[in-house]
Amino acid sequence: MMKEEKDNIPLPKLSKPAQRALASAGIKTLGHFSAISEKEFMQLHGIGKSTLQTIRAAMAENNLVFADGKNKK
Repeated sequence: MMKEEKDNIPLPKLSKPAQRALASAGIKTLGHFSAISEKEFMQLHGIGKSTLQTIRAAMAENNLVFADGKNKK
């Protein structure tokens, strides 16, 4: 998959706090998660374990991983 295609994959449906956290961090597509580590993602205010599981599943479906290579189920 080309970088442009990854940058166009929309985020899955998430809770309002998670949506606000991602918006404030400038994360708009699944491809943006490839530039941050899972630890950085979890440090965002409003992000919890259920959001992490949702993002991991969506990333796995699109052959994406966090910058630190983590994407376990």
